[in-house]
Amino acid sequence: MQCPIDGTTLVITDRSGVEIDYCPQCRGVWLDRGELDKIIDRSAGTPEPQSRQQMQSDSGYKKKKRGGFLEDLFDF
Repeated sequence: MQCPIDGTTLVITDRSGVEIDYCPQCRGVWLDRGELDKIIDRSAGTPEPQSRQQMQSDSGYKKKKRGGFLEDLFDF
């Protein structure tokens, strides 16, 4: 399958037991019907990490620039 944006061959990966397609060139993510719901449902059962403010005070953590909600779901 080709990326609709730049024509690169899409790569299939597994996230939370769901196969997703992504483009390694433009980093676009394509999901089939219902896959986003499955990923959200499966990630909702995981415990929340420490808040950023608490992490800053605990370890001198510097706040990183946010890349969007997909960056939290996928780490390519």
